Order: sequence, then C-alpha cells, then structure tokens
Amino acid sequence: MYSFLTSCFILEWDYQYERIDKIGEGTYGVVYKVLHRFTGEIFAIKKIRLESDETGIPAYAIREISLLSTLQHTNIVRLHDTVFAEDRLYLVLEYLDMDLKRHMETYPAAAQNPLIIKSFLFQILCGVAYCHRNGVLHRDLKPQNLLIDQCTNTLKLADFGLARTFGGTLRTYTQEVVTLWYRAPELLLGTKDYSTPIDVWSVGCIFAEMVNQRGFFRGESEISQLITIFRKLGTPTEETWQRITPVLEFRSMFPIWEPQDLATLVPGLEAKGVDLLSRMLTLDPSSRISAQEALNHPYFRDLDL
Repeated sequence: MYSFLTSCFILEWDYQYERIDKIGEGTYGVVYKVLHRFTGEIFAIKKIRLESDETGIPAYAIREISLLSTLQHTNIVRLHDTVFAEDRLYLVLEYLDMDLKRHMETYPAAAQNPLIIKSFLFQILCGVAYCHRNGVLHRDLKPQNLLIDQCTNTLKLADFGLARTFGGTLRTYTQEVVTLWYRAPELLLGTKDYSTPIDVWSVGCIFAEMVNQRGFFRGESEISQLITIFRKLGTPTEETWQRITPVLEFRSMFPIWEPQDLATLVPGLEAKGVDLLSRMLTLDPSSRISAQEALNHPYFRDLDL
C-alpha cells in the first residue's frame, strides 16, 4: 500500500511541475528550474540525493528544511514546499535568475559598479545578521550560494545544507565547513569552538572578491590557504590574537610576515570600505566586527535604502 501511494504521489508531483532546465549540482543534490503547470509560477526544485543504505531523510536535509521553514527574511531564499517519497526528496524553492559568481562573470562592468557592490554587501549582511540574531550559522557563504534577482537587484542567501543552530555560549562543532577560499583562519587552525565570526570572515572574502573580481585568498589546500592569508594580513602573534597559542603551536611552521596595506590589495575601494573590510578580515575572531555592527558602518551611509 505504501509503495502504491507514494508512486501515485510522485506521478501527481511530476504532473504539477514541468522541468525547464538543470541549473546547478552540488554535493547533496541537483537543482532544476521548473514551471508550475497550474499557476504559471517558476520555482527551483532541489532534488536531494538519498543513499540506498539510508533510512529516512538525512540529518543535513532535515536541518536545511527546518531552518528554511523558520527563517523568513527578504534576503533569504524562501522554501515553498517539500516532498519525501521513497528514495526521492524535493525542496521547492524560490527561483532567482543567477548567483553572484555568475553575475560577476556575465556582467563584469555592472559587477564592478561601487554602488552595486555596496548594495549587495549590505544585503548579504542583512541576511547574515538576521540568521545570527536567530541563532543560525550559515557555514558556507560564497558567491555561488548568493542568489540574485536581476530585475530588482535583490540578493538572497541560499543553500543552508551546512547551516547549524547555536546557543548563547560557544559549542564544539566540526571544522570541516565553509569552502576553502572563504574559510576563517580559526577553522583552518583546527578550532572547534567557533561561532558567528566565521560567517563574517566569509562575507569579508566575498566583499574583496566583488571589488577585485577574483578570489581574495586563493589557496589550494588548508596550509596554502593559511599562508595566503598570513602573507596578506600578517602572521598572528599573541599580541594580535590572544588565543592563538592554545589553538595551535604554529610558530615554527610559518615565517613572520608583516601585514600588507589593504588599500593596495583592493585598489578602487574607498577608504571607508577598506576600513570595513579590515574589520571583517581581522584574524582574531573575538575582535572581528559582527554582521549587525557592520550594517551600521559609515561605508553604508550614502546607500539609498
């Protein structure tokens, strides 16, 4: 009986939605652009891969569904529906034209417009600050996970597959999170008691990438990523990062590099932007600016909201 009912439901599901195009594929699933046959609305359907030896919905999918059902914000992608039948799990999501990475590649002139950069950064921070106020770490912020509505230039956070709730105190989590180029130094050094500053670091990397139109820290491994960071921002010491020694005895591993001038590393960015970027890319997470504080930075004062 169960098999018959689920098969009928899948047929009804397929009847409601017409697949238009495959728009993405990641670790956990494939995303399609679809048309709702009865309403004419366009959606993105994320098909989650379920392994043959799994029973029920995997934990990462449950977390993503739970969080997207709870988080309701202009700058966070909306979850419209979910369907679980036999070995198939579908998330029906709000559809947006493209992600930030494709936007920078497709429209380089527009992507380098200082006002667009400022607007996109503000919207990213709005979404991240909302997540943090509601006790959620995104843990995978990168241009591919930031979706854009080209008609309105609205930007939304997406892909909450690695997201996690957190409490008022630090907890230990896996450090195997965040795509390498956007991973905070505390994660690269092996700490497991991290919190919201890891998301802010990722946003800082995205900010610099929007200005330069290329990744800011482009390591090929965890160690080369750390070297890239330290070469630009300086090797941390106990004076600049008080908790660095308990994290890892790394002095013999790295030369002592002096910090470079950020204004030189991100040419074209106004002085207030350089100041904000420096606060987001502060090596010591306890001294890193929060997303909410960043929204109040003078860099955004001339933004027409």
